[in-house]
Amino acid sequence: MTGRPVIGEAVLCRRVPEGAFARYTARPVRTLEDYQKMAAIRAAVFMSEQDCPYEEEFDGNDLCATHFLVFDGAQAVGTLRIRWFAGFAKLERVVLMRSQRGRPALQVLLAEAFELAARKGYTMMIAQIQARLWPVWSRTFKCRMVPGRPRFWFSDYEYIEINIPLPEHPQALGPDQDPMMMIRPEGQWDVPGVLDASSNRSRKADEAA
Repeated sequence: MTGRPVIGEAVLCRRVPEGAFARYTARPVRTLEDYQKMAAIRAAVFMSEQDCPYEEEFDGNDLCATHFLVFDGAQAVGTLRIRWFAGFAKLERVVLMRSQRGRPALQVLLAEAFELAARKGYTMMIAQIQARLWPVWSRTFKCRMVPGRPRFWFSDYEYIEINIPLPEHPQALGPDQDPMMMIRPEGQWDVPGVLDASSNRSRKADEAA
């Protein structure tokens, strides 16, 4: 994605502070190295700080999800996970290193993730959050508790379900999109990629023939 995530930022309760997008950057995980950074952050926080067992933290859904990293300069300092369903996406595993809590890293991470989900055409996300953190999340992004749904427990914490409405993105991707856009790396749909270059190579070969 390029430019400030206007749609994603609109989901936040407060505008991202000036200068935050210059200091912090967030992007989808696209390489094994970034995947390892994501896993290291989650292990440091969920397993070490919250004493979550390995098999519960790495639950079998990581290889079928989109992960985001947020960077303070070159250092990865936070991550989240999104899983995709028909008609809605599910926000999961939102976490920052201790040194970044209370700083704009979280807003940048969420804004970029919400922007990507909206660009993919989603207008609703759901999340299961620790009940004790409802005051924090309800002040961070626009959401509501799902009425009539019971609270539940796993990994030693009480959870509630929330809905996160997303504004419609004016450039939401659809099946009639330029085919070259649809094969570019996740989140970089507006930037020509390596397969664009191969397309140009094939075109020149046809012209030469």
